[in-house]
Amino acid sequence: MQKKVGEKTVTVIVPDHKEIKKGTLRSIIRQSKLPREEFER
Repeated sequence: MQKKVGEKTVTVIVPDHKEIKKGTLRSIIRQSKLPREEFER
């Protein structure tokens, strides 16, 4: 996924399979700059 923020483009990788490793999920959350709680619902 990509989002244009001003002059920059922020890219977050979204894996295309059911299960992902914990570290990969943490990385996605960190890159998204969203609170962790958004992913725990």
